[in-house]
Amino acid sequence: MSDLNATPGSEMPLDPQFAAGEGAADPAMDDWASALAEQNNVGEVNHAAAGVFQPLSKVAANSTRNDIDMILDIPVQMTVELGRTKIAIRNLLQLAQGSVVELDGLAGEPMDVLVNGCLIAQGEVVVVNDKFGIRLTDIITPSERIRKLNR
Repeated sequence: MSDLNATPGSEMPLDPQFAAGEGAADPAMDDWASALAEQNNVGEVNHAAAGVFQPLSKVAANSTRNDIDMILDIPVQMTVELGRTKIAIRNLLQLAQGSVVELDGLAGEPMDVLVNGCLIAQGEVVVVNDKFGIRLTDIITPSERIRKLNR
């Protein structure tokens, strides 16, 4: 049989007849034998997996074009803001069809274009085929966006 005085972590010799379940009196011992065999095979699996994954340095060396391709299909919320105002709930509840709400934006002033709540551009309202649109007149540079975040 096997050495019962083995220290933890050391490999115990396993009787092949016992490991295969032949002549084993206790079925629970078969589970232990299969667990031990699986543990011995873990090292082999890790070596096989090493060939599947690229080293991190090779991944970092790829072009940034490939990196941006991964996010091109992610949807974002785009908003064109004509202006803002604060209004008391009392006045809000009194609004009806035809009511006019004064905004802080002036007529002819550029509209803000926000993506996920972050200002990215300004533009002017246009009408094309009876639909409203916006013509971008000024794109906010990344450095300007960072500066506005720090405020």
